[in-house]
Amino acid sequence: MFSLQTIFGQGNQFYTLLEEAAAAAHDSAKALHAMLKEADRQPALDAFKLARQRERDVSIQLSQELVDSFIIPIEREDIESLASALHKIPKQIEKFADRYALATQHLEHIDFAPRAAMLEQAAEVVVKMVRQLRNLKLEPMKALSDELRALENDADRLMLELYRDIYSGKLDHMQMFLLKEFFEILEKAIDRCREAGVVAYQIVLKNS
Repeated sequence: MFSLQTIFGQGNQFYTLLEEAAAAAHDSAKALHAMLKEADRQPALDAFKLARQRERDVSIQLSQELVDSFIIPIEREDIESLASALHKIPKQIEKFADRYALATQHLEHIDFAPRAAMLEQAAEVVVKMVRQLRNLKLEPMKALSDELRALENDADRLMLELYRDIYSGKLDHMQMFLLKEFFEILEKAIDRCREAGVVAYQIVLKNS
């Protein structure tokens, strides 16, 4: 006798769509790091718009699949929570890129690339965590969660260095304001990665 999963599929399309959303977030982070390494050029924003559009398309597909599918491999609320968390990563990165493009003349001597590199690493870990959902094995997911937490802690340490620069007295008021604003946007982007990782880890905890 054929099971319902045989007839209707096993819901693997949800994993595929979540992986695509995570990949779009990672691509956005890679584009930001590449842009900030080329700080002498006027930023191009096409890559960020494309990543955001990819993520939006995936979000629409996921919503439709949740309506149409008989078989859902994990709880509907978990899929929605993870999709929402992944959505916020490229959104936050695009926010940085848009504002940076308007303020480059005030930021010539400020190097954001090390923080962007950390964001790219965090987004890459998120991709790996989302891919692990197909297996629902706790140990590899915990190792990735620990790696993401360590990256977040390193980012917090770099933020302390930021405040040291702000209070050094070497910057004018405009630079102080912009430095604080842009680093806080980057910090929040890393936090968004961490939030997505927490959701993925909790899904495995519930289902392993």
